[in-house]
Amino acid sequence: MKRKSLRFGKGFNVVLGNRRSQAAQMVLEPGKSEGNPRNRHAGADQWLFVLSGSGVATVNDRRYALRPSTLLLIEHGDRHEIRNTGRQPLKTLNFYVPPAYRTDGNELPAGKPAAQAAH
Repeated sequence: MKRKSLRFGKGFNVVLGNRRSQAAQMVLEPGKSEGNPRNRHAGADQWLFVLSGSGVATVNDRRYALRPSTLLLIEHGDRHEIRNTGRQPLKTLNFYVPPAYRTDGNELPAGKPAAQAAH
């Protein structure tokens, strides 16, 4: 069993994981974005849950409103960008299945074992 208290600071931070899945927290300041129209996770699905703030997710050239309690499933290979369009920080909790990042925040190559992702 693993446990972690989350402290939403700034930016993107992998917080917990094992060989099968991974959790990360993300805080985007107003006007900031993560990803770009070509960004995709080749080997992992991303579940994104909005805790607070507002923004827009652009997934495969379609825009989706983000507000508290919004849950998105961004499937592996989907091109996506998350943008804070509000006046407050956009805080999200993200789950990756299988893990998408090493503990240092660098993306794992598709299909690689996630032993490097455990935190």
